[in-house]
Amino acid sequence: MRHSEEAGTALGPVDARLASRLAELRAEHGWSLEELAKRSGVSRSTLSRVERAEISPTAVLLGKLCTVYRRTMSRLLAEVESDPIGLVPAGTQTVWTDPATGFVRRSVSPPDTGLRAELVEGVLPPGAVIAYDAPSVTGLEQHLWLLDGRLRVTVRDDAYDLDPGDCLRFRLWGPSRFHCPGPTPARYALVQVLP
Repeated sequence: MRHSEEAGTALGPVDARLASRLAELRAEHGWSLEELAKRSGVSRSTLSRVERAEISPTAVLLGKLCTVYRRTMSRLLAEVESDPIGLVPAGTQTVWTDPATGFVRRSVSPPDTGLRAELVEGVLPPGAVIAYDAPSVTGLEQHLWLLDGRLRVTVRDDAYDLDPGDCLRFRLWGPSRFHCPGPTPARYALVQVLP
């Protein structure tokens, strides 16, 4: 456990998660410490120490950062306090089958508060095609790892032919299409990360 030099108190796990979340928010915005210092009015050195969990931020400092990140302090703290560590047993994972194509989707690691990624297993039968006109979330990051079979994925009018072991990574900005040319089903793992 680290200690705050200013207050002389020990920093606990919530402070460490808060520090990590603040660093993530800055990275998500693509800002340097200098840029965040200009926007927030908090010194670069203080921001650095907060992000490294060397000191615990004050309510005033958090208020300034929440203003810059356009979120309430309650929301920020809820993101930090929810500790989404947990086992998702195979028997509790939701499995859905598309009646039109036979596509089977297993939610291996479903969405959870405080997590931006989810893990899905997909099995597309030979000859099946799934086409999406638009992403459910614009800018959704996807990493598709083909485990078995063959799969053709079309993103932004570019088609990619995947063989087992290949990984295709992209962000969804428009239509996408998945086709299993056969002769066996295409089984893949898909990691989806919210922007």
